[in-house]
Amino acid sequence: MNGMIAPLAAFWQRIPKAALFCAAILIQCALLVLMVADRMQILRNGVEVTLQTQPVDPRDLLRGDYVVLSYDISQVAAGNLKGKVADARHPDVFVKLAPKADGAYQAVSVHAEPVTVTAPEVLIRGRVGNYGGSCGDDRRRFCDKLPIKYGLESYFVPEGEGKKLEDARNQQKLRIVVAVLPSGRAAIKRMLLDGEPVYEEPLY
Repeated sequence: MNGMIAPLAAFWQRIPKAALFCAAILIQCALLVLMVADRMQILRNGVEVTLQTQPVDPRDLLRGDYVVLSYDISQVAAGNLKGKVADARHPDVFVKLAPKADGAYQAVSVHAEPVTVTAPEVLIRGRVGNYGGSCGDDRRRFCDKLPIKYGLESYFVPEGEGKKLEDARNQQKLRIVVAVLPSGRAAIKRMLLDGEPVYEEPLY
């Protein structure tokens, strides 16, 4: 092993520092491009789902230039998962959504693994907080209500716009349209204020 390390170390030392710096920059740029491309794939190919926002604790104020978001689907009844042992501290789950009469989607059921859905139903992937609520003697079991985050809990807005949107959110006048892939991954696509679009993500 040492015989292999020494030549590698010597080879590494012969590489100009400028070349290493350029390689590091290129790698970071490539990762950024991949992240943007991944998000664009969700926005272009995902099924559109409208979510109703919920008021947020006033102590959780606007942070910088983004609005903190909570949804009807941020707290979901555990159903068949209640009392079962969570396999991780923050286990992944799949929430089946279906539209209500007013067009907003609601949670129908929650599952530890992907399940089959039929349009207009959609399966969205989320992560449960703290073993599903830390229930049971071992504090590792799903509670009857699951706090779930979907990676949709904040949205960047132009400076000075946050207060207006937070007020609308707390009055439940704000809805969020998200794009959801068959895998359950989702991204915010559009923000609606009183039913009218106010911000929309570019598809490039």
